[in-house]
Amino acid sequence: MPQSLALIYIHIIFSTKNREPFLTDGQIRKEMHAYSASVSNAKGSKAITVGGVADHVHILCNLSRTIALSELIKEIKRNSSKWVKTKGGACSNFQWQNGYGAFSVSHSNVQRVRNYIENQEEHHKKISFKDEFRNFMKKHGVEFDEQYVWD
Repeated sequence: MPQSLALIYIHIIFSTKNREPFLTDGQIRKEMHAYSASVSNAKGSKAITVGGVADHVHILCNLSRTIALSELIKEIKRNSSKWVKTKGGACSNFQWQNGYGAFSVSHSNVQRVRNYIENQEEHHKKISFKDEFRNFMKKHGVEFDEQYVWD
């Protein structure tokens, strides 16, 4: 086959350092999500949706066949962190956690995951980020040790 084709959907999740609620300002959070989407798009990984709450973010995107997942996440974190620090105030000390979670999504589940991400504020009235992330790891069969998951 002369052409390389791929359509891989990825649900990426990461939090702020120590789950600090840096993104309490709704407008800054909205801009952060848009900025993160633009970084993903610029790296060839089309963002389908980006959402989250004050202490973490969810990104649903198509993973480009030309970039490693870890490189994409590093670029999103690095660029969005630099951008949000320009907003001043509490954002001047902004940091993302070191790690991340990334989970494959089948084409048939893209809309369901998109809806989930777009309803994060409502979702987190009922469940903490830590419990949400634990549930994702269990659902996807990811073995983990609590002492290494959080920073």
